[in-house]
Amino acid sequence: MTDASTTRRSELAPAPDTTSRTRTLLACGVAAGPLYIVVGLLQALTRDGFDLSRHALSLLANGDLGWIQIANFAVTGVLTIAGARGMRRALRTGRGRTWGPLLLGVYGASLIAAGFLVADPALGFPPGTPPGQPATVTWHGIGHFVAGGIGFLALIASCLVFSRRFAALGDRGWAVFSAATGILFLAGFAGIAGGNQHPALNIAFGVAVVLAWAWVSALSARLRSESPR
Repeated sequence: MTDASTTRRSELAPAPDTTSRTRTLLACGVAAGPLYIVVGLLQALTRDGFDLSRHALSLLANGDLGWIQIANFAVTGVLTIAGARGMRRALRTGRGRTWGPLLLGVYGASLIAAGFLVADPALGFPPGTPPGQPATVTWHGIGHFVAGGIGFLALIASCLVFSRRFAALGDRGWAVFSAATGILFLAGFAGIAGGNQHPALNIAFGVAVVLAWAWVSALSARLRSESPR
């Protein structure tokens, strides 16, 4: 039993020839989540007229200070792609070693795209914007939602791929953590996808976003801790 367990866990551990570059890439994955959440929350709590129970963080890309959230999307997207690349380098064998990191990389790319394809002002933000959804949706507003939708689905799929990997390795805790993250994020996304602006749904989706970023950072940290120095 011990030998079998050791064999399963060795499939997750990086190969001995993993370089310091892999550790650096994984460190980028660790940093992506905290950076996105901290920068987003600081703006949400300080920008005039923004309400976390009503507004998505995407709306912060509008207004005079919108460049901060645009940069937040771009930088965290690059960090996520780097982290996904580090995961691919670290995972040399076993189920999901290709698709798990690849799907996470797609999520990172979607963040970059969503940053430059700015969401249309809505729901009274920035101040002076009419209440409710915009009467006319711009091409970049459509692009933002398309990029976000693709990225969210890729993130959910990545969680489920890694869940299967951990289940195959006999690591029930991480299998459940990964599956629960994907399922809860899907539920949160479905709750707001129809345009429902109920405060409880917005807050639930915000919690799902924090959980998803925690999963990305924790997975990157785990693989980095197992990488040879």
